[in-house]
Amino acid sequence: MSAYTAMFQAARALLFKDGIVEKSHFCVVQYLDEIYSKKGHMEQKYVTWLNTYREERHISLYGLEPTGTEKDDSRLAIERAREFVSHVKKMLEE
Repeated sequence: MSAYTAMFQAARALLFKDGIVEKSHFCVVQYLDEIYSKKGHMEQKYVTWLNTYREERHISLYGLEPTGTEKDDSRLAIERAREFVSHVKKMLEE
């Protein structure tokens, strides 16, 4: 959940830079895909990662089934979040 939150807040920074205030987590993913990924400013993998963790967050918060995360899954999420945030930081500095 924390890895997703870091990625989401970084993504929001890009939207704010563009003068956009998000209305939902889903819309942030869609915006990054349409404005950044499809125009070649961001690799698709970053949008995919953000969306995957968005979905996992939604299931964790609102699903009826108990969820658990393996340590390896958590480590991967943290690594991806670091890479995602670093990439967005570079984009913001351009």
